[in-house]
Amino acid sequence: MKIFEKNLIELRKTNKFTQRQMAEKLGITQPSYIRYENGTSEPKQEILVKIADIFDVSIDFLLGRADI
Repeated sequence: MKIFEKNLIELRKTNKFTQRQMAEKLGITQPSYIRYENGTSEPKQEILVKIADIFDVSIDFLLGRADI
C-alpha cells in the first residue's frame, strides 16, 4: 500500500468517517473515493486540497513528504 492510501485510510478511521461520508464531503461518488483508498485512482489537485482541509493536514503529509 502506498503512503497516500495508508494516510487516507488512517485519517478517515481516526476521524470516524465512513467512505460514504468522505465521498459526500468531497462531492464525489463513493466508488470514486474507494478507488483512492484502493490505489486504483489518484485524486486531482482540487480533491487533494479538500482532503487536506477536512483533516487539517498538509498535502505534503498526505503524500508522505512530511510529518504532521
